[in-house]
Amino acid sequence: MTANRLIGIYTGRVATDFANGRASAIDKQPVAGAVTVECLGLAGDEQADPENHGGAERALLHYSLDRYAGWQEQYPDRATRFVPPGFGENLASHGMDEHSVHIGDIYRIGTARVQVSQPRTPCWKLDARFDIPGLAREVQETGRCGWFYRVLEPGTLTAGDTIERLERQPESLSIAAAMAAVYRRPNRQHLQLLADCETLAPNWREKARRKLRRAPDASSQQSLTGEPPSK
Repeated sequence: MTANRLIGIYTGRVATDFANGRASAIDKQPVAGAVTVECLGLAGDEQADPENHGGAERALLHYSLDRYAGWQEQYPDRATRFVPPGFGENLASHGMDEHSVHIGDIYRIGTARVQVSQPRTPCWKLDARFDIPGLAREVQETGRCGWFYRVLEPGTLTAGDTIERLERQPESLSIAAAMAAVYRRPNRQHLQLLADCETLAPNWREKARRKLRRAPDASSQQSLTGEPPSK
């Protein structure tokens, strides 16, 4: 398997008035040199909403650089905004995407060892960042979402480091397949695999269980719109 390389590393501070008085740390900036990564993510990276962002199961967000050209072509009047780290990613590379990356994959990046924990669930902040109403929903429906890692072994990352896949679990689903099963094309076999997958983050296992029960997921709609659930 050809090794990929880490092209960009990005961290962000909380902006208290990101959109309509609401805070966010989605505006990441490139970091030069070696960056320490611990179990909760990169040194210097912040989250405004710890309930829905950050934590051990969402320590690092990786987004494919190969996705940006498609977004630029689709939204030419916003093309200058579709550049890394536009999606709020911490890590960026070529040659990896939601089809080639699987739940539970373990990678060595720099001196750290990380594991794919869940797809990135898009939220309303993407709509605000790119000034495109409904973009978060489109990211969700197309599966061009990126993915999160949990950190198994802390270490240091530097742009140019090799990204080496160390392990893949048998019958593991790709990020794209997981997104499709939960949000677009319910597949009971895939949903059961997700519900039973010990390396999938608990909140995503619960998403799969709800889908199997055909129970509504009000939190997903709330995340996409930023509006409180209706009573």
